Amino acid sequence: MKLLVDNSIDEAIRLMANVRSGKWKVESGTFFLMISIFAFALSTILYPLSVTAKPYYPELLIRYDHHLFSLNPNAHVSWRKTEEVWTYNNTEIVPPQTLRVDGDSIPDLPEGITRSLQSVWNSAAIAATITEQISSIIDRPRGEVTIRKEGDEITFEGVGFLGKEVDTYRTAQLIIDALEKGVTDIHLSVTERQPIIHVLDSDLQDSGIQEVIAIGESDFSRSANARRHNISAGLSKFNGHYIARGETFSFNEVLGPVNAQTGYVKELVILGDKTLPDYGGGLCQVSTTAYRGIWEYGYPIADRRNHSFAVQYYAPQGTDATIYPPYTDMKFVNDGPSAIVIQTHIEGDRAFFIYYGMRDEREVEIIGPYVWDRREPPPDRTEYTTDIPPGETRIAGKAVPGMQSAWFRVMRDIDGTEDIEPFYSYYEARPNFTQIGGSPVAPSWLGQ
Repeated sequence: MKLLVDNSIDEAIRLMANVRSGKWKVESGTFFLMISIFAFALSTILYPLSVTAKPYYPELLIRYDHHLFSLNPNAHVSWRKTEEVWTYNNTEIVPPQTLRVDGDSIPDLPEGITRSLQSVWNSAAIAATITEQISSIIDRPRGEVTIRKEGDEITFEGVGFLGKEVDTYRTAQLIIDALEKGVTDIHLSVTERQPIIHVLDSDLQDSGIQEVIAIGESDFSRSANARRHNISAGLSKFNGHYIARGETFSFNEVLGPVNAQTGYVKELVILGDKTLPDYGGGLCQVSTTAYRGIWEYGYPIADRRNHSFAVQYYAPQGTDATIYPPYTDMKFVNDGPSAIVIQTHIEGDRAFFIYYGMRDEREVEIIGPYVWDRREPPPDRTEYTTDIPPGETRIAGKAVPGMQSAWFRVMRDIDGTEDIEPFYSYYEARPNFTQIGGSPVAPSWLGQ
């Protein structure tokens, strides 16, 4: 086969060369036929006739609030299976048992009935993939919590987690439908159940503390011990905090001073164009966790700023809220029908803000992220400083690409009207930044 193809290419090249040199004169149709022969011969080498190209399916984005999951259908061979298809006069039917036989020989079928094999989506295999890669992260049994008030302090026994269960069968059907229609963005089907809540204080009952309104969540895996310490210390400041109806919540006001006396240690903090140790490094994990819950529920955001560059702990980008007391704060307005009580919690490498109160009829959908303006990190940077002993070096920043992102919060009222609110984030591109102790050495010719 290769010899035949090689000969065809050689012949096509020779023919075209003769035409160009004027040795042969051919009609335009003949010339284009020769080009077609050449193109076919070349394509036969690049894409052998014996190989049938498999269909290619684009990557799927599965979303649930700010949680994003990517699934590549081409990486899962088990998602396709072969099954029997029976038709009667081109209409699919369930054949009678008498026509289903084992063995290689198939008896003659009644007139109008045909049997064929075709490749179809395997919903059971797709559901198994969802269970392994998504349900293992989202699913959680509902919690049980007792809330009481002791003096001015609100305390908790247990954790009021919403019960969550991914509907794998429903999601698998959505994926199949999306693949057949060329859709790549799918909303995960999740069933939620309220926790069992015991509110043992009449004042809290009267202010509407009766169910979980929202839960903010973030992952701080791979954090250093100092960062973990600060996250835990920061979360404790908000546990049991009460937000009256109509009140504007200020993260910085509740957090209070950040120093050694208030229980924090030094850890990396973004300080202008540098990332260096300072007290409370990691507290933006706490503010981001707090922000996500109320943002996803639909409370008005009175103040929020993204980090100056994209930080790994806050993916997906555009869902973060940086704080730096007293200058940068995160605020929201409790415009709901009840007061709010906050419970904070750590489980493994995850931080949680659980908001108790009373839900209303608002419907909210979070759409994003839309990412653009991606920029590579700038060239490495070196700086001399007297902040460290002469000759020593320290890392003042690691290379990070830049980008812009946008999320849209769609609020739907009871009457069906929609309000679309954009949330934009701009992230700088940062270089590898090294500081060297001392002053730069002056060149020998200076002063001559």
